[in-house]
Amino acid sequence: MNVPANLKYSNDHEWCRVEGDVAVIGITDFAQSQLGDIVFVDVPTVGETLAAGEVFGSIEAVKTVSDAFLPVGGEVVEFNEAVDADPSIVNKDAYGEGWLVKVRMSDPAEYDALLTPEQYTELIG
Repeated sequence: MNVPANLKYSNDHEWCRVEGDVAVIGITDFAQSQLGDIVFVDVPTVGETLAAGEVFGSIEAVKTVSDAFLPVGGEVVEFNEAVDADPSIVNKDAYGEGWLVKVRMSDPAEYDALLTPEQYTELIG
């Protein structure tokens, strides 16, 4: 499994990268491989402020639907239009073009509390 060293991770299999006061969030390579072929991503929370751990959307694969959880709290400021148009991008490039949302963080310290790549690798075995 691909676990980039420049990202932080949640127990719910989301990754997080900080750009200024904005967190870019997606699902991990492990998560997309477990879900299978992703056919739809729904993010109805753009413009809303949510706490860390809250559901910001859902990811629908051929066999299942899974909630997507925010690893850090804040205002959901953007949903990736490329993923909206072609959800399979998440399967092809989970850490790049397949990002899901951008969140203006309420408390940047929440980012520091996320799992390191080593801790996440241990979590997924």
